[in-house]
Order: sequence, then C-alpha cells, then structure tokens
Amino acid sequence: MGLRWQDWPGGVRARLMAGCVIPAHPLALHRDRTLDARRQTALSRYYLDAGAGGLAVGVHTTQFAIREAGLHDMVLRLAADAAAGQRETPILVAGAIGRTEQALREARVARGLGYHAVLLSLAAWKGASEDEMVAHCRAVAEEMPVFGFYLQPAVGGVPLSAAFWRRFAGIGNVVAIKIAPFNRYATLDVVRGVMEAGAADRIALYTGNDDHIVADLLTPFALAGAPSPAGGGGLGGGGLSDGTPTPDPSPASGGGEAPLRIVGGLLGHWSVWTRAAVELHARCRGADASPDLLALDAQVTEMNAAVFDVAHGFRGVIAGCHEVLRRQGLLEGIWCLDPDEGLSPGQAELIDAVARRYPHLTDDAFVRDNLHRWLS
Repeated sequence: MGLRWQDWPGGVRARLMAGCVIPAHPLALHRDRTLDARRQTALSRYYLDAGAGGLAVGVHTTQFAIREAGLHDMVLRLAADAAAGQRETPILVAGAIGRTEQALREARVARGLGYHAVLLSLAAWKGASEDEMVAHCRAVAEEMPVFGFYLQPAVGGVPLSAAFWRRFAGIGNVVAIKIAPFNRYATLDVVRGVMEAGAADRIALYTGNDDHIVADLLTPFALAGAPSPAGGGGLGGGGLSDGTPTPDPSPASGGGEAPLRIVGGLLGHWSVWTRAAVELHARCRGADASPDLLALDAQVTEMNAAVFDVAHGFRGVIAGCHEVLRRQGLLEGIWCLDPDEGLSPGQAELIDAVARRYPHLTDDAFVRDNLHRWLS
C-alpha cells in the first residue's frame, strides 16, 4: 500500500487546499558543474524563510538532467533536510518524469525521503492515447499522492483535453494540478475537467502559467454546470472515453454558488524574488479583481518575460532564474548542467530593466539581511 493524502502530517492538506507559494527549486552548482550543497541548502532556507508553503524539487527548474548526472536523490534529500526543522511542515513535491517504470521509481525515492506528492510530467507520453496516460497516472497514484501537471507544449508538454482532465481528476489520490499550458483555452479545460469530475473539494488548483500569475489567482471560474452525458461537454469535448457517466456538478464545483479558484502557484518565476511573491499571493488569494491588482498582472508578466527569456523562445529560462539569484548572492554563478545553456543576448539587460521598473516586486533587501544566515 502506497502513501495516501489521508496519511499526511497535520496541516499539510489544509495548507495545500488554502493555497500557498511553492517555488520550483533551482540547482546550485560550482564552476565545475558539481553540486554546491551549501548553496543548494541556502536556497531552500531562503524560500522557507520567505514564507513559501512548500518546495518543488526535481522539476524543470531543477534541471531534469540531474537524473543522468547522478544528483537526483541527493538534491531531493537536501531540500527534505532543510524542511525538517520548520515549525509547520512544508509541502514537499518531487518531480517524476518518464514512462511508468521510471516515474514509479522516482516516486518511491521521494516517498522514502518524506515527500508528500509527486509532480507528474506527461512529456514522455507524446503520441500515446489518453487511456494510456490515465493508466500511467493511476499507477503512480497507487504509490503516492499526485500533483497533476499541464506543461505547455512549447517546452515539451502534451496537449490534453477536458475529457482527460475529467478522468484524471477522478483518481482518488490526485491532490492538486499545476496548470501551466500558457494558454487560456487549455487552462479552462483543466478547470472544467475538475468541475465535471466533482473533485473541486479534493483537488487544489495551482497556477503554473508564469505569464498570467496574478490574473489566474484573481479569476473566479464560474463555469456553467456540466451537460448531460448524452450532450458531451467541456472545451475538449465528449464524455469519458471509458463510458463512465459525467457526474452532475455540485454547487462547490462551479454550479454558480462557489466558483472554482486557483489558490496558489507552483512556479519557476517564484524561485526568484520569493518574499515579494509571498506578499503578492497574500494580496491576491481569494480577492476580487481591482484596478491596482490587475495592473500588477502586467508588471509581473513583464518581469517574467525577462527572466524566462521569452524573446528567444525560453532558451535562457533556467539561466535567467540563476542570474537573479547570483546577483543576490544566493548562487555563485549561473552554471547549468548543460554547458551550452546560459543567458541569451540582451537578457541580462532586460532583467536589469524590469528590476528597476518594479522594485516592489523584488526582495533584494530581505535577501541581503539574511544571506549570511542561510549560507552558514
């Protein structure tokens, strides 16, 4: 019997469902591209002291190549050790990739280190049927709770229909979904799938749309109720391919009384300037959209464009996060496991510009005041 969300320590599920900031943890390296354990731990301490509710490790921002480099288990262990001394148990999420055998192996490692859920990437399932992908998700969910992940196709994700998300949300050990297709239509497919599965009370919605963070947190998804099974439904269309009837919507899942909300974020963008991200999230969580909050959406997105290197198709995305952390002293350099991965031309200047324009969205003073302690 694997780990169930019902087995979590007290407070973990409540924190996940209420919504929090979960940074996608970067990888700290020495110049020779070996692991810098001291700075890796310092990053975890920074995020937790900044008020993050959890850590996501072994995900894209950590660099998937940690597996081939033999760093996967150690990187997960360092974050778990940093989280162990916290007064409130942080939500620990470990990335799991590949086909079922690999994903199960990585889930077992994470479970053994005290992680609470796996962020399950389906990038390795390109060309597979939805039946195959659902079966894969069910198998991993037998091992430990699953945090779903809709990765944008531009960086390797698989397009997924509302029907898929309805079936996925029906898996009892699914606890959350990171919605990161960078696409409003696809974002609605996820919300509708959860609603029509009647799973809104069990599954927490988290934004991974780094290009639309604030608006995601402010939007009440008051979608109309599910149609009858004969009528099909969802933006992705159709009932369940396995013949399961589409459940009637409950008032809590979009029937008009309580719109669904995206309650938090699991974001690469929140791996930098994290203290400001926590403050931003606190302002936005459950809030009504107002002109000043909507104005922040464009500002945060412009900052993300610089850090994530949108001008060059996200080529410098990880190096951009590293550059912000290097400037603050948290990282020694911007080195990635791939020696060809670095900042794009003009990216450093764009980061300069957005940091000057929006100082209220940075946390340099907070880092400066605490850096010596995190590195000790």
